[in-house]
Amino acid sequence: MDIANLTAFVSVAETGSFSQASEQLYLTQPAVSKRISALETELDIALFDRIGRSINLTEAGRALLQHARRILQQVEDSKRAIRNLSGHIAGKLSIGTSHHIGLHRLPPVLRAFTRLYPEVELDLHFMDSEEACSEVEHGRLELGIVTLPLQPANVLQTREVWPDPLDIVVNPGHPLTRLKKIQPEDLANYTSILPTRGTYTRQIFEATLRKHKLELKVGLSTNYLETIKMMVSVGLGWSVLPRSMLGDELTTLSIKGIQLERQLGMVWHSGHTLSNAAKAMSETLLNSNY
Repeated sequence: MDIANLTAFVSVAETGSFSQASEQLYLTQPAVSKRISALETELDIALFDRIGRSINLTEAGRALLQHARRILQQVEDSKRAIRNLSGHIAGKLSIGTSHHIGLHRLPPVLRAFTRLYPEVELDLHFMDSEEACSEVEHGRLELGIVTLPLQPANVLQTREVWPDPLDIVVNPGHPLTRLKKIQPEDLANYTSILPTRGTYTRQIFEATLRKHKLELKVGLSTNYLETIKMMVSVGLGWSVLPRSMLGDELTTLSIKGIQLERQLGMVWHSGHTLSNAAKAMSETLLNSNY
């Protein structure tokens, strides 16, 4: 099978669109269609159902997709292994990271990395940590620099870079600040603003809540910690935020029995060969004192 045709097939399957695939591959739409047609001719079977403007994988297409991904990843691993033999640190490095880490942790690391390795082309994608881990798991990103999952997928390797203590915070005028000794159950009496359910930060907090058998009043949820900080600062509720984000506009609550921390770090696929550029980024992260 032609690798270019398989690449076009996977791109169309994942984007669900010939036009989006053409943009992703820097090809014209007719060129992408031609590659898909060539693959279908070779296999003598339709890979997509085309109904109006919508396209869907056929049963044969779904069967091929998992094999195509594996073949393309093996090809990429082979290229990396050969390039790594030279010891040269260059080429494209695809990384997924969260907005929080991108704003608060990565700038000095990226500054140092680009100074040391100017021939590396950084391909940086900002997304939720959960999505970044999924992209690494499926081979679409080489590294994730994320909030580490409590239970990573079996194929993922993780390494902590920064411990990230979390605090329960309120506006300085919030009624909770007037309590002399705050018990965990006091939190249930007031509206909370929490990270979206399913995020790693929310999972860490919910694991603590289960120990105290608490049912909270959740008023709002969002993935963006900066947005949560703003809403808490104007008095819309209490929340849990990284200590590194806190300022005078928020008050930290000391609550007996509740100590929270998440780990920020790297995630990569255990079955894939890391490029020299990815190894260099790992060393830069682990040697950082930022």
